[in-house]
Amino acid sequence: MRIKKVINNNILCVVDDKGSELIVTGRGLGFGRKIGQRIDPADVEKTYRMEDKAEQRRLRELVEQIPLEHLSLTQDLIREIKSVIHQPLNESLLITLADHISFAIQRKEQGVEFKNPLSGSILCYYPAEYQLGQRCLALIRERCGVDLNPDEASFIALHIVNAELNTSMSEMYDITRLIEGVVEVVEYFYRDVGVFDRESLAFNRFVVHLRYFAQRLFQGKLMEDSTDESDAAFRALIARNCKQHYKCAQCVAEYIKNTWHQTLSQEELIYLTIHLKRVSGDLHEVSS
Repeated sequence: MRIKKVINNNILCVVDDKGSELIVTGRGLGFGRKIGQRIDPADVEKTYRMEDKAEQRRLRELVEQIPLEHLSLTQDLIREIKSVIHQPLNESLLITLADHISFAIQRKEQGVEFKNPLSGSILCYYPAEYQLGQRCLALIRERCGVDLNPDEASFIALHIVNAELNTSMSEMYDITRLIEGVVEVVEYFYRDVGVFDRESLAFNRFVVHLRYFAQRLFQGKLMEDSTDESDAAFRALIARNCKQHYKCAQCVAEYIKNTWHQTLSQEELIYLTIHLKRVSGDLHEVSS
């Protein structure tokens, strides 16, 4: 490996024999080194590499700004996260989460803490990720002796969901707000029937549908109506046989139009109707 940049005494930016840029770390690895020199891979303790070149540049910039132990800690946290979340996670999670955690630790040391106004919604709509956020806080406490604000669990959860959906953090906030708004509309529509069991499998499935629906909406990728006659007949059949749930879907569409200024296709309405039919069967009566 050939040195491209000496970041500090313990961190180097190098290029391997295939021309790929890497961040390598090791005690004293960069001491007295110069650009263009080669290093023995046996001296390297940890290697960090991003497949995307833009992300690799962001990683290089990050390691110049945060303590190395925070990057190493985040790598261990992601290992813990991946032991629970088995679907692919965007590689940028290492960068965004390390940046957030390092900043949170610095803020804690300065006596500055942030509240997350969406913390309750995040716990409700992303329970698995929220539990991982809590686990991360415990590991940070063990490794760094820093007791971060409990709201940081919800911030970490959003970073995880963001990596699952390949979205930006600002988009994740919008997705969470949209889910919250849709659930309010749906619960109001079915108010005479009951309320959702938010810990049930049916509710979890519904929220997962809303996650991907919101992602399509904010990325301008909503499903369009097929012109195929059989598809049109299927949509008409669902609308006719599930009138109450289709009416609820139309209420959701009205909320989307008024709040987010987007119009839903019949295809989106029908998929929403099917999910509403499923989740409405899980409503239970509120005891008076």
